[in-house]
Amino acid sequence: MKLPGKVKLVDVGPRDGLQNEKDPVPAEVKIGLVHRLQDAGLTEIEVTSFVSPKWVPQMADNMQVMAGIQRKPGVRYSVLTPNMKGFEAAVDSRPDEIVVFGAASEAFSQRNINCSIAESIERFAPVVEAARARGIHVRGAVSCAVGCPYEGEIPPERVEMVARLMKQIGVQHLGVADTIGVGTPVKVQRAMDAALKHYAIDDISGHFHDTYGQALGNTLASLEMGVWQYDTSSAGLGGCPYAKGATGNVATEDVVYMLQGMGIDTGIDLDKLIDAGKYISDFLQRQPNSRAATAILNKRMH
Repeated sequence: MKLPGKVKLVDVGPRDGLQNEKDPVPAEVKIGLVHRLQDAGLTEIEVTSFVSPKWVPQMADNMQVMAGIQRKPGVRYSVLTPNMKGFEAAVDSRPDEIVVFGAASEAFSQRNINCSIAESIERFAPVVEAARARGIHVRGAVSCAVGCPYEGEIPPERVEMVARLMKQIGVQHLGVADTIGVGTPVKVQRAMDAALKHYAIDDISGHFHDTYGQALGNTLASLEMGVWQYDTSSAGLGGCPYAKGATGNVATEDVVYMLQGMGIDTGIDLDKLIDAGKYISDFLQRQPNSRAATAILNKRMH
């Protein structure tokens, strides 16, 4: 078993996490979170999304947030742009990377964006082309890669199809996302294998939700395949909108604690990372949704 010597984490808390909050978080608090994450050593941060504020009011301050960040050399700031309109709005904020999402489930695609998987990818084609023409990196994500709230289990062939279509339109990196957190290690490995038919190991990442407590196991199963890039969320921000009351993204702190204990380099300072998670959790008036953060914060008090 050859584990990667280093792992790169993309913190999606500011975007994927905070967009699930009922009450909008002020721009200056989001900026404060981004600054604390980069100070903790994160080099990839998903900051915001350029979607209609009618659908995602929590991200209506996208320009303000992007303009307010003091950019740190060596850090890549990404934004979600689901369509051309979103991309055109995003360009002025100078993102280093844009993210596009396609589902591996037809039912999810229809209910979420009112079109088939193939149509959704076609919609992204001009966005990808425009981004790459401007030298902006393009990351794609396959949502519902192992399970869907409407269709149940998703066969790996579907992941392979989305990976193939994403590759055809020029998407440079592919994230395999267990959006509802139903995946278990072997299922996740099968989904990863399907994506690896079209993307090199260096251009693949895992995005695991912890709805059923499987995210660290799924991360380990992917590490064993050589996958070395993962999306995580500080303080475990972000619920799972399809499972009421369920936890969402795996906490960055828990993944860092695991990786450090395995001797894998992340470049992240765990104490500073815990401070970042505590900062946003304090604002939201709740405890960080991270086991490692909870244990270390309790230890600090004694």
